[in-house]
Amino acid sequence: MNENEKLRVDKYLWAIRIFKTRSLATEACKGGKVKLDGNNLKPAHVVKVDDVYHIQKGIEKKIVKVTGLLENRVEAKKAVLYYEDLSPVNTEPRNMSIFTAPVFTRERGTGRPTKRERRDLDDLRNSGD
Repeated sequence: MNENEKLRVDKYLWAIRIFKTRSLATEACKGGKVKLDGNNLKPAHVVKVDDVYHIQKGIEKKIVKVTGLLENRVEAKKAVLYYEDLSPVNTEPRNMSIFTAPVFTRERGTGRPTKRERRDLDDLRNSGD
Protein backbone atom coordinates (compact mmCIF):
# COMPACT_ATOMS: atom_id res chain seq x y z
CA MET A 1 0.00 0.00 0.00
CA ASN A 2 1.37 3.42 -0.96
CA GLU A 3 1.86 6.07 1.69
CA ASN A 4 -0.33 8.44 -0.37
CA GLU A 5 -3.39 6.19 -0.11
CA LYS A 6 -5.82 6.72 2.76
CA LEU A 7 -6.83 3.94 5.13
CA ARG A 8 -9.85 4.18 7.41
CA VAL A 9 -9.40 3.30 11.09
CA ASP A 10 -12.32 0.84 11.10
CA LYS A 11 -10.86 -1.05 8.15
CA TYR A 12 -7.40 -1.08 9.75
CA LEU A 13 -8.67 -2.45 13.08
CA TRP A 14 -10.56 -5.16 11.20
CA ALA A 15 -7.51 -6.00 9.05
CA ILE A 16 -5.17 -6.42 12.04
CA ARG A 17 -7.78 -8.67 13.70
CA ILE A 18 -8.71 -6.51 16.67
CA PHE A 19 -12.37 -6.87 15.66
CA LYS A 20 -13.97 -9.92 14.05
CA THR A 21 -15.98 -7.93 11.50
CA ARG A 22 -15.63 -4.51 9.96
CA SER A 23 -19.11 -3.57 11.14
CA LEU A 24 -18.06 -4.29 14.75
CA ALA A 25 -15.07 -2.00 14.26
CA THR A 26 -17.34 0.70 12.83
CA GLU A 27 -19.75 0.41 15.77
CA ALA A 28 -16.85 0.62 18.23
CA CYS A 29 -15.68 3.85 16.60
CA LYS A 30 -19.18 5.33 16.62
CA GLY A 31 -19.67 4.28 20.24
CA GLY A 32 -16.53 6.07 21.46
CA LYS A 33 -14.57 2.88 22.13
CA VAL A 34 -11.64 3.86 19.89
CA LYS A 35 -9.59 6.89 20.91
CA LEU A 36 -6.54 8.77 19.68
CA ASP A 37 -4.95 11.18 22.19
CA GLY A 38 -8.09 10.97 24.32
CA ASN A 39 -10.40 11.99 21.47
CA ASN A 40 -13.13 9.76 20.05
CA LEU A 41 -12.63 8.79 16.42
CA LYS A 42 -15.06 8.48 13.55
CA PRO A 43 -14.83 5.30 11.48
CA ALA A 44 -13.45 7.29 8.51
CA HIS A 45 -10.48 8.69 10.46
CA VAL A 46 -7.26 8.30 8.44
CA VAL A 47 -4.66 5.97 9.98
CA LYS A 48 -1.03 7.10 10.08
CA VAL A 49 2.07 5.15 11.05
CA ASP A 50 3.13 5.71 14.70
CA ASP A 51 -0.43 6.59 15.82
CA VAL A 52 -1.34 5.08 19.21
CA TYR A 53 -4.97 3.98 19.58
CA HIS A 54 -6.73 3.15 22.86
CA ILE A 55 -9.41 0.54 22.22
CA GLN A 56 -12.01 -0.75 24.66
CA LYS A 57 -13.49 -4.08 23.66
CA GLY A 58 -15.84 -5.38 26.35
CA ILE A 59 -13.84 -5.48 29.57
CA GLU A 60 -10.54 -5.58 27.69
CA LYS A 61 -8.54 -2.42 27.09
CA LYS A 62 -5.95 -2.48 24.34
CA ILE A 63 -3.32 0.05 23.37
CA VAL A 64 -2.14 -0.41 19.79
CA LYS A 65 0.67 1.42 17.98
CA VAL A 66 0.55 1.42 14.18
CA THR A 67 3.78 0.13 12.64
CA GLY A 68 2.48 -0.39 9.11
CA LEU A 69 -0.67 0.04 7.05
CA LEU A 70 -2.69 -3.03 6.18
CA GLU A 71 -5.76 -2.71 3.96
CA ASN A 72 -6.95 -6.31 3.63
CA ARG A 73 -7.41 -8.92 6.35
CA VAL A 74 -4.61 -11.46 6.49
CA GLU A 75 -3.72 -14.37 8.76
CA ALA A 76 -2.90 -13.56 12.37
CA LYS A 77 0.83 -14.27 12.05
CA LYS A 78 1.16 -11.64 9.32
CA ALA A 79 -1.22 -9.15 10.95
CA VAL A 80 0.99 -8.91 14.06
CA LEU A 81 3.71 -7.32 11.91
CA TYR A 82 1.54 -4.23 11.28
CA TYR A 83 0.97 -3.16 14.89
CA GLU A 84 2.62 -3.19 18.30
CA ASP A 85 0.56 -4.12 21.34
CA LEU A 86 1.38 -1.71 24.19
CA SER A 87 -1.35 -2.97 26.52
CA PRO A 88 -0.27 -3.41 30.13
CA VAL A 89 -0.61 -6.91 31.53
CA ASN A 90 -3.14 -6.94 34.39
CA THR A 91 -3.15 -10.03 36.55
CA GLU A 92 -5.58 -8.70 39.14
CA PRO A 93 -8.68 -10.92 39.37
CA ARG A 94 -11.11 -8.07 38.73
CA ASN A 95 -9.33 -7.20 35.47
CA MET A 96 -9.11 -10.74 34.16
CA SER A 97 -11.24 -11.80 31.24
CA ILE A 98 -14.07 -14.26 31.80
CA PHE A 99 -12.23 -16.60 29.47
CA THR A 100 -9.43 -17.03 31.99
CA ALA A 101 -11.79 -18.17 34.76
CA PRO A 102 -11.12 -21.66 36.14
CA VAL A 103 -13.03 -24.52 34.58
CA PHE A 104 -14.69 -26.99 36.95
CA THR A 105 -14.52 -30.63 35.93
CA ARG A 106 -15.82 -33.84 37.41
CA GLU A 107 -14.42 -37.33 37.22
CA ARG A 108 -15.92 -39.30 34.39
CA GLY A 109 -18.63 -41.68 35.58
CA THR A 110 -19.35 -39.95 38.91
CA GLY A 111 -22.77 -38.78 37.75
CA ARG A 112 -24.51 -35.55 38.54
CA PRO A 113 -23.54 -33.57 41.64
CA THR A 114 -25.65 -33.97 44.75
CA LYS A 115 -27.49 -31.00 46.19
CA ARG A 116 -24.74 -30.44 48.76
CA GLU A 117 -21.99 -30.67 46.12
CA ARG A 118 -23.89 -28.22 43.92
CA ARG A 119 -24.16 -25.69 46.76
CA ASP A 120 -20.44 -26.06 47.46
CA LEU A 121 -19.65 -25.46 43.78
CA ASP A 122 -21.88 -22.36 43.70
CA ASP A 123 -20.21 -21.02 46.86
CA LEU A 124 -16.79 -21.60 45.32
CA ARG A 125 -17.72 -19.81 42.08
CA ASN A 126 -19.23 -16.82 43.92
CA SER A 127 -16.36 -16.46 46.40
CA GLY A 128 -14.38 -14.34 43.90
CA ASP A 129 -17.01 -11.59 43.73
